[in-house]
Amino acid sequence: MRTVEWKDGKVVMVDQSKLPGELVFVEYDRYEQVAEAIKTLVVRGAPAIGVSGAFGMALAAQQSDANSKKDIIVDLENAKNVLQKTRPTAINLKWGLEKIMDVACKAD
Repeated sequence: MRTVEWKDGKVVMVDQSKLPGELVFVEYDRYEQVAEAIKTLVVRGAPAIGVSGAFGMALAAQQSDANSKKDIIVDLENAKNVLQKTRPTAINLKWGLEKIMDVACKAD
């Protein structure tokens, strides 16, 4: 079982705040929701937090109304800042966010 996955354009997570009593899956379609999930410990563990941040960036790209690369980069930077502030010392989160930004900035 995956604790975090991308499914049908959404981020699906096990709500780890409900464990071990209940197994609850939550779905998010906005990066702000993912940020809140990270902040409120719905998702736990360094690798899962890093993946969640990267998936949050994918949601930000989906949410964007940008018509140019420059504009989508601005939207992604804004999302990156929101996501990073949820756990500023989380190394895996920072790595995931920076990896996505690197790919976006290098894309044609």
